[in-house]
Amino acid sequence: MNIKTKNIDSANSEITATISKEYIGQKENQLAVSASKDMKIDGFRKGKVPTHVVKARYGDKLTEDAKNEALREVYEKGTAELKIDQGKIIGEPSVKKFEEKDGVLEVEISVATRPDIKIEGYKELVPKITKPKSTKKEVDDRIEEMLKAIATLEKITKPRAVKKDDFTLIDFEGFIDGVAFAGGKAEAFSLEIGGGSFIDGFEDGVIGMKADEQKDITVNFPTDYNVPDLSGKEAVFKVTLLEIQEKVVPTDIDAETLKKLLPNEEAATKDLLESKVKEQIISEKLEKIYQEDTKPKFVEELVKKYDIDLPSNIVEQEIDVAFRNAFSTFSEDERTEYSKDADKVKKKREEYREDATDSVKLTFIVDELAKTEEIVVDDQEVMQSIYYEAIQSGQEPQAYIKRYEEQGLLPAVKMAIIEDRLFKKLFEAK
Repeated sequence: MNIKTKNIDSANSEITATISKEYIGQKENQLAVSASKDMKIDGFRKGKVPTHVVKARYGDKLTEDAKNEALREVYEKGTAELKIDQGKIIGEPSVKKFEEKDGVLEVEISVATRPDIKIEGYKELVPKITKPKSTKKEVDDRIEEMLKAIATLEKITKPRAVKKDDFTLIDFEGFIDGVAFAGGKAEAFSLEIGGGSFIDGFEDGVIGMKADEQKDITVNFPTDYNVPDLSGKEAVFKVTLLEIQEKVVPTDIDAETLKKLLPNEEAATKDLLESKVKEQIISEKLEKIYQEDTKPKFVEELVKKYDIDLPSNIVEQEIDVAFRNAFSTFSEDERTEYSKDADKVKKKREEYREDATDSVKLTFIVDELAKTEEIVVDDQEVMQSIYYEAIQSGQEPQAYIKRYEEQGLLPAVKMAIIEDRLFKKLFEAK
């Protein structure tokens, strides 16, 4: 066995080897002897099966196993010769070549490792941020929004017809071809006119009704309605208007109103309310500046400043992800075309190389900076982040978390949390 090794750069190495037919034959003999000790074949006692019988019965399998065993030895001896720390290896080794020519097995293996990174002067790259301010109008407008949010619904005192933005209490029942359908009936139902919570045409039909009035409202269920038996059907709703309600917004910020606006404050005052609102507005502006300006600039500078050897297998994986995401948006004809043309796929993949390279580079930079800045995120925080995301999107948390686990997305979530915490620490210090 002849092995040659080469360090391509600090993150990528190559192992090549030529393995003679005789060496493979020796491996076959060793495997046959080992197998004969435990093999049971009729006519022979256990442990006494001749090796030539084992070879005759399992020759092809022995040859395949011998080649794989030789491949493993090439990898182990090659990485030892390269003095590669096994803990630094990233991903599985890539077997670029495994071919037999004239009885000689030719092997080529690529090994990727975590790159050597020296990050210095990164704090100088953090953009300066001018703390934003809030105006009195912004504060007043925000408080007005908060007052509207705690407004109460009260029955109108002066009789009139329903108009847009009213809240109504109604009884209704829906019929298709004169037959009531399941789920189409409710009593004392609160409906905001103009809120868009009902089928198109229903709320418009309520406009103009007066208290105690009954009315038939005809609507058409959309063709993509989530109940197949109703989709595309015309329905008649028999509606009774019980009462009309209006939102009553507090006009005076008294002690009771302050308690509603600042429920966690024992000594709530109007000055404290304005101060809290001001802080909130400034915080929102800072977050907007961070997400839309400061963070992108900092990322661009980090990627530009540091020249890092990147594991080629990780870059290729990132390109694969980008291509798969793009492929899912292709038309059926485009998918068929790409499926039949390997050169077209190769050319398309190259369009994502630059962005994929920058993304992988940033990941290693952030990882190194996080160690320097002592940013630590445990698995519990990752799970909590996904849990809250599930709650906010109205999905079942455990099933949501399981999907993340099955798709191998937990490391990406963890890295996103680390990156956000790292950048904000650096920006706040600046």
